[in-house]
Amino acid sequence: MSLINISNLTFSYDSSFDYIFKDVSFQIDTDWKLGFTGRNGRGKTTFFRLLMGEYEYQGSITASTEFSYFPYDVQDKSLNTIEIVDSIYTGYELWELQRELSLLDTDYDILYRPFSTLSNGEQTKVLLAILFLKENNFLLIDEPTNHLDRRSIQIVSDYLKSKKGFILVSHDRAFLDNCIDHILSINKTNIEIQKGNFSSWYKNKEMQDAYELSENEKLKKEISKLSASARQATGWSYQVEASKQGAFDKGYIGHKSAKMMKRAKSIEARRNHAITEKSKLLKNIENADELTILPLDYHKETLISCQNISIYYGEKEVTKDVSFSVCRGDRLALYGKNGSGKSSILKLLIGDEISYNGTLTIGSNLIISYICQDTSLLKGNLTDYAKQHDIDESLFKTVLRKLDFSRNQFEKDIREFSGGQKKKVLLAASLCQRAHLYIWDEPLNYIDIISRMQIEDLILKFQPTMIFVEHDSSFVDKIATKTVEL
Repeated sequence: MSLINISNLTFSYDSSFDYIFKDVSFQIDTDWKLGFTGRNGRGKTTFFRLLMGEYEYQGSITASTEFSYFPYDVQDKSLNTIEIVDSIYTGYELWELQRELSLLDTDYDILYRPFSTLSNGEQTKVLLAILFLKENNFLLIDEPTNHLDRRSIQIVSDYLKSKKGFILVSHDRAFLDNCIDHILSINKTNIEIQKGNFSSWYKNKEMQDAYELSENEKLKKEISKLSASARQATGWSYQVEASKQGAFDKGYIGHKSAKMMKRAKSIEARRNHAITEKSKLLKNIENADELTILPLDYHKETLISCQNISIYYGEKEVTKDVSFSVCRGDRLALYGKNGSGKSSILKLLIGDEISYNGTLTIGSNLIISYICQDTSLLKGNLTDYAKQHDIDESLFKTVLRKLDFSRNQFEKDIREFSGGQKKKVLLAASLCQRAHLYIWDEPLNYIDIISRMQIEDLILKFQPTMIFVEHDSSFVDKIATKTVEL
């Protein structure tokens, strides 16, 4: 066991006037299994980069251990996987690598296949295995579950549960609850540590937020009383002026007015001090404003019917004999292993030219709002994006503000956004569209937990008809009314 000490850490990017961190201090025990949570764009990956020594900063970071970062950057994916492993780390025995792959429920033969032929889940597991081959390193694991299917997520979670000495960024609540023993939470420019898993931390956070909001209400009442007292004191000065024209006892009135004005100044000072002190309590409250959506009501009960659908790419059969129907109010979750054809089914439904057999019936004049997995083509600022997609710019930006976008994000090129912020652009656009059916393909990749909860609340309140693919088991269990396994 050793300690990592962060003292008065202050950092901002050269292109920004806003601090990512300011005078942040805390300690980390290298035996801990930490989950790292916070809104998108708050600096989780930046903090990892600071630990890795990639940016200059003010303050100090001291540690008697080296840091390793996941995911590794694989330059040439055409190489065999064993060659990729050797290019990243050579200080291991083959049996050690095989042991880690076995713990990750992965066959050894993938080591002798080109890395590019491995599924996303297999690639993730290989890179994690390399990470845990390194002894005496503290591991920085950045969102390992994106694009993993539900079974792979459980395998990776169980694997991490058996390890120690890492910080894990993940937005999957069930995943975090299973494998961590401490929470590192980032809020604006502050970082806090608590013992426990995500659920225990969030319960404590809700209690603390409720207390701080209660204190804020008390502050408002106190300020109102103080302001009334100040107004009363100020009123005496008016009486002094009036006494010059009337028959008041000028000596008494003058003395009383001076006394009350002194009291008014004291009250003003107390009020300002109260505001300053109480506002400090509110700094950790995350705003999670209510989102809205206005789905269209379809004129028929059944929107889509699929009977024995099989999809082909060339001669390769991707899915076989898939059957389901979507009726008004349904929220259908498609799930299955990576490569089982979930995205292909969704693309078929939105009208992409895909070869298939079977019977597909799509209701006439059906309006669909679609979110795709890929964000790589997003570019330009948000105003341009709204115009290109014929959505109301004001409403679009209002939704993004509720999803924790700052106003300075509005003028940036979307290519500069974090992965979660890019996904929020797609989500916000879909929420601005009035549609009969919402088809979302892995909409929560990179999306922070607070935003996921906002989206859950939105769906449960407005009950849009949906088909979606999502590997966050907490989200699926809460939202889906029907499931289909491919």
